[in-house]
Amino acid sequence: MVDNLKNLLIAIVIPLPSVIFYLHFVHNSINTDTIIFNWVYNCHPLLLANILFFFNVNLLFWLIALVQSSHWMIDLYWTVIPVLLLHYYATHPLAQFNTLRSWVVILLTWFWSLRLTHSYLRRENWQWGAREDWRFSDMRTQFGRRWWWISFFSVYMIQQVFLIGICLPLYVVHSVNRPCNIWDFLAIIICLLGVVVAYIADTQLYKFVTTNNKLKELGKPTVPYLDKGLWHYSRHPNYFGEQLWWWGLGIFAWNLGQSWTLLGALVNSMCLAYVTVLVEERMLKQESRAEAYWQYQKTTSVWIPWFKSHPRGKKNA
Repeated sequence: MVDNLKNLLIAIVIPLPSVIFYLHFVHNSINTDTIIFNWVYNCHPLLLANILFFFNVNLLFWLIALVQSSHWMIDLYWTVIPVLLLHYYATHPLAQFNTLRSWVVILLTWFWSLRLTHSYLRRENWQWGAREDWRFSDMRTQFGRRWWWISFFSVYMIQQVFLIGICLPLYVVHSVNRPCNIWDFLAIIICLLGVVVAYIADTQLYKFVTTNNKLKELGKPTVPYLDKGLWHYSRHPNYFGEQLWWWGLGIFAWNLGQSWTLLGALVNSMCLAYVTVLVEERMLKQESRAEAYWQYQKTTSVWIPWFKSHPRGKKNA
C-alpha cells in the first residue's frame, strides 16, 4: 500500500518540471527581453519539445528507474505524453490552426488516452509501479551489469524517437490553418474505430486472463489461448486497433499537406510487428500452450480481423 501511494505520487509529480517551465514561458512570452525567453520564443516548437523530453523524461525517468530498479513509468506515460505534447503544441505562442479541427483532435486524443490508461491500470490491478514490462526484465537479465547505462538508450532515448515521431500529426494540426473537409471526417471515423476496437479487444483479454487466474487458484486446467470475440478473427486485435488510431491521426496531417509525418505511424507499425513476434515466441515457449497456439497461428489472421483459414500440416517436434 505504501509503495503504491509512493509510486502514484511520483507519477503525478514527475512531469511538473516541464509543465511549470512551459507555463512560465507561455505566461511571459509577450516579454522576450531576457536572453532565455528570447531564445525559447524563437526556438522551433519541435526542438523545444525534444529538449524538454530529453531532460524531463529520458534523464529524470532514468535516474528514478535506477533508484527503483524498475522502468515501469515509461509504460504508463505512453498514454500521458501524447496529451502533454498535444496541449503544448496547441498553446504555443507560434501555433496556428483551424479551431474546429483542433478541438476535435484534442477530444479524440483525450478519449484515446483515457481508454489506454484505464486498460493499463486495470491490467496492473490498479497498482502503480508493481512491475515493469517483461521485455525490460528480459533485457535486464540479458545485459546484466551493463543494463544500468544501456537502459538509458534502449528504454528512454528510443522512446523519445517513437513518441515525438508518432505525435507529429498533433504538431501539424496546430501549425497549419486550413478549412476542414471530408478527409478530416474520415480521419475521425478511423481514430474512433481504432479506440473502440482496442478497448473491446483489451477488455476481452482482461476477462480471459482473470478467468484463467481464477481457474489456477481452483487447481483447474486453464484455457491455452483466447479465441473468442475479436480474438477469434485476429491474434492481436488490440494492436490492430492501436494502429488504426495512429494512422487515423496521420490522415489529419496528410490532409494538411504534411504526409511525411506518416513516418511516425509507419515506424510504430514496424515496432508492433517486432513486438508481435516477441509475444508469439513467448507463447510458443510455454509447453502447456505451444501446440494449441501454433494451431491458432495457422488459422487466424495476425492483425486485421478476418475469417478463419484451414490449418495446414502439423508442427514438427
